[in-house]
Amino acid sequence: MPKAELHLHLEGSMRPPVVVALARRHGVAIREETVRQRYAYSDFTAFIEAFKWVTSFLRDPEDFALLAADVAEQLLAQNVTYAEVTLSVGVMMLREQNPQSNFEAILAATEPCERKGLRMNWVFDAVRQFGADLAYQVVDWAKKCKSPRIVAFGIGGDELSLPTSDFSTVYKHASYCGLHRVIHAGEIGGPQVVRDAVEVLGIERIGHGIGAIHDGALMDLLADRRVVLEVCPVSNLRTGALARQLGTASPSLREHPLPRLLRHGVPVVLSTDDPSMFHTSLREEYGHAQEMGLSETELATLVTNGFTFSFLPADERQHFSRSGK
Repeated sequence: MPKAELHLHLEGSMRPPVVVALARRHGVAIREETVRQRYAYSDFTAFIEAFKWVTSFLRDPEDFALLAADVAEQLLAQNVTYAEVTLSVGVMMLREQNPQSNFEAILAATEPCERKGLRMNWVFDAVRQFGADLAYQVVDWAKKCKSPRIVAFGIGGDELSLPTSDFSTVYKHASYCGLHRVIHAGEIGGPQVVRDAVEVLGIERIGHGIGAIHDGALMDLLADRRVVLEVCPVSNLRTGALARQLGTASPSLREHPLPRLLRHGVPVVLSTDDPSMFHTSLREEYGHAQEMGLSETELATLVTNGFTFSFLPADERQHFSRSGK
């Protein structure tokens, strides 16, 4: 069945062989086993440290091209026909890279997979703790690239670092530039961070959002306004976000609130977040959702939602939901 993937970080999709190849390009010799060891963590802080380390090997457009081509092949292998991939432009800026050069290399590298039936659009992402000024510049880079493949602006990073209201002007600028609005919220934060994203920023889709389970009225709001949660169960388990939200030390995936959110009427899409770093895939996420007790009808709803709540035009949503193997 064709599937869509709407919450996928390019940089978090670096398989160990790709990391080894990238490191070799820059004169660093590491083994795949070393990468796998770095990809073992149980809390969000350790994950961020691993993310910083692995992305340090993304230094020039050729590196991004190598990674993007591999990610595109991974998606095709899972019969993903459409993906909105998050690109950490804020991190590129921190490392004094040229986001436009990197992005152009990415587009060229993924074009062969596009000819095989995969459409990849892009979300330019800022880092919350870097502040509103740098986030504004990420929007400017999206505007400068002048590509219809850039469909949204988002903010990731530490959702508890700065008030949501700090970014009001940034999101207004993004809307003026024709970009859809997404943000990470309610991953480790509580319901107020999610509510602020909706009411202060006018967010259309929220990365994670599982903190909403603590506020029934907020879940009603999400359902009524059709604000979508991009739910990534394995990610929530690996980073400790699920344990934090449930208040238990060692929760299982079967305790994930995905079924509760879906049955409350909240629009939900199923995603992987950083699949290589969390040892998961979109196929496996659907298997886990089934183990949570979702019916075949509910699983089919998740598949449909991936296309329905994408930022594709309506006619193209129908095309990509019917294409594939």
